[in-house]
Amino acid sequence: MTGHRPEVADVIAQAGAAYQARYGSAPAQTRILRDLGRCRTAALGGHTQRCADCGHEVTSYNSCRNRHCPKCQAGARARWLAARAAELLPVPYFHVVFTLPAPLGALALQHKRLLYGLLFRAAATTLRTIARDPRHLGADIGFLAVLHTWGQTLQHHPHLHCVVPGGGLASDGARWVACRPHFFLPVRVLSRHFRRTLLTLLRAAYTQGKLQCRGSLAALADPAAWGRWVQALERVEWVVYAKPPFGGPAQVLKYLARYTHRVAIANQRLVAVTDGQVTFHWEDYAHGSRARTMTLDAVEFLRRFLLHRLPRGFQHIRQYGLLANRRRATQLAHCRALLGPAPAVVEPPVAEGAATTTPRDACPQCGTGRLVLVATLPRHPAADPLAWNTS
Repeated sequence: MTGHRPEVADVIAQAGAAYQARYGSAPAQTRILRDLGRCRTAALGGHTQRCADCGHEVTSYNSCRNRHCPKCQAGARARWLAARAAELLPVPYFHVVFTLPAPLGALALQHKRLLYGLLFRAAATTLRTIARDPRHLGADIGFLAVLHTWGQTLQHHPHLHCVVPGGGLASDGARWVACRPHFFLPVRVLSRHFRRTLLTLLRAAYTQGKLQCRGSLAALADPAAWGRWVQALERVEWVVYAKPPFGGPAQVLKYLARYTHRVAIANQRLVAVTDGQVTFHWEDYAHGSRARTMTLDAVEFLRRFLLHRLPRGFQHIRQYGLLANRRRATQLAHCRALLGPAPAVVEPPVAEGAATTTPRDACPQCGTGRLVLVATLPRHPAADPLAWNTS
């Protein structure tokens, strides 16, 4: 189709069968390929609307609602951001990133639920412990953590983005303790504590038999080899990166709009899907975030994309401390009382890909009429764009 922008669904349609032939496909991977390939096509059914003024008709097909789908995140993101806007405090916010070392990334691919969970736990423990230390902040903090498992070229690169208010409650809860301007917590201290905490948790998991090393890591089934492997991890520096602070709530929401509800690659980054090749944009952070393009074999592109499948039901956005679900409302109210009058309400930014027409049912043809539902379209298996079996 003229003017059609390439999508991940096009890669699936062209190379899904070849991917399955080369690698096979676990049920969860099959579900992703099936859902993303059929998203917003006649295969999922849909509805037709007609303008009450000019008679223009619009046919829309249903979304797959798979959380790995590049086309299904805008609505969920907008709703989530609206809820977070009401929780922001009138203080500067900081961005801290915890990265899993490459050797642990290989282990995480075999034990995603366990290792990603330990990454959350170790980072949360580290932030809260160091923040409570009187030598640093001396306060109980709250923060939000978002798991990303990819790098710009779709390689496996698990890391945790943490968004943290610049301060917290004193131990007696009677006052707000602000951090120093433009400085939250020492990165070197965070890095060492993060390494020690995660390796302690990892050793416990191994002792409890929760880690079944196989494939390229099969040698680690031997306790002596495991011990040497962990000791090697103790001798390297772990990456914890503190980015410059945000200016306030408006900047926080702008950041969150970019980083939450993301998938490994957005359709907007795809340049071309032709002749079994996929070309996409990426940023070369090692060279000043220089914009580059990369071309991959389509099957290799799908292999990398599916590396980032999350375990079913795994929560990749979590809140801790003052922002933990069980006490968030009361703790935030107390913090606001200590901080003084709240600033003007900040409107969440429009989610990427979301419609900006107001109202949402306005006719795209005449701009004034209202679209009215006239027909519901059933699922149409014969219109399935996938020419291969994913059942």
